[in-house]
Amino acid sequence: MEILLYLIPVSLFLGAVGLAAFLWALKHRQYDDPEGDANRILSKDWDDRPKP
Repeated sequence: MEILLYLIPVSLFLGAVGLAAFLWALKHRQYDDPEGDANRILSKDWDDRPKP
């Protein structure tokens, strides 16, 4: 039972780090892609070769 004295604070800390990383990603607009995959998947243009 005394292991819980270590595991609970560690898990709360890791959860806070994950939440902070998620909020940072939202603030820096990492999830915004107005011309994204929804439009690209419908186009017939295939880019098989990288552009020079």
